[in-house]
Amino acid sequence: MTSTLPRSQTLDRVLVLEMVRVTEYAAIAAATQIGRGDEHAADQAAVTAMRDALNQLPFDGTIVIGEGERDEAPMLFIGEKVGRAQGTGPKIDIALDPLEGTTLTAKAGPNALAVLAVAEEGGLLNAPDVYMDKIAVGPGYPLGVIDLAKSVTENITAVAYAKGVAPRDITACVLDRPRHEALIKELRAIGCSIVLIPDGDVAGVIATTNPDTSIDIYLGSGGAPEGVLAAAALRCVGGQFQGRLMFRNDDERGRARRWGIEDLDRIYSLEDLAKGDVIFAATGVTDGSLLKGVKHRRDGVTTTQTVVMRASSGTVRWVSGEHRLGNRA
Repeated sequence: MTSTLPRSQTLDRVLVLEMVRVTEYAAIAAATQIGRGDEHAADQAAVTAMRDALNQLPFDGTIVIGEGERDEAPMLFIGEKVGRAQGTGPKIDIALDPLEGTTLTAKAGPNALAVLAVAEEGGLLNAPDVYMDKIAVGPGYPLGVIDLAKSVTENITAVAYAKGVAPRDITACVLDRPRHEALIKELRAIGCSIVLIPDGDVAGVIATTNPDTSIDIYLGSGGAPEGVLAAAALRCVGGQFQGRLMFRNDDERGRARRWGIEDLDRIYSLEDLAKGDVIFAATGVTDGSLLKGVKHRRDGVTTTQTVVMRASSGTVRWVSGEHRLGNRA
């Protein structure tokens, strides 16, 4: 894939590999809690490991998508500074989810990931922790094929026409939540195949870019922070994404305004959420459609699988790691 996006002077090639190490450490830590039924312990293990790894890196980093606001999260809160070159190193904005799929991990379900995206300062939308209505497709479609302002049926019809198939031949991915009852009903009326996922909408959005999954479109609401992470991945490999923030009460609207968001009905494009050069990395915690999970071999070696992408080059690397945990590297 050839990209015309200018290569960032701040995000150098070394940083690409460093991001792999960060998500690997978080995934390995979270994997100690697979199937143990404790979501909090799994999340805390991943958070601590990711924070420790970030603080070893020579940059001036700021968390713009994290575990919550300062009063809600003891570590990796929004606005927290990370990296060992504060005030001297390159300024980096960081969006992260140390464990995307806490419930999946606690129950040993599929598709749990440790996820991270970085960009130059100002490159990632500082999204409040509210819901976001999302729609996404992978690469190869004409620009504007999806539109959140249109109905589900109109979007499915447009994607089907662009693909050269009937609407009933489209496969949609949707989070399995009661709030999506009407969405699922409309998709059933069209005749679509629906892949219902229990958790992990970052993996769901990325699945639209992978021909092996057969997923054509992602629809429905999930966390706004996860929307920014998914958009960062699509910036690297191609595809289209739109998101619109959803507010359940005045407190959430006030939170958005504190974040500097004035147009509460705005539909955000891919470039609104993640602009400029972007690096995205994800390591599997449990086995899933995107990545293999962490495995502990009998010879004492721990194995990981990571995908790391960069927007300026369009490069996607699949990294298989073998970790002898007595020698952290």
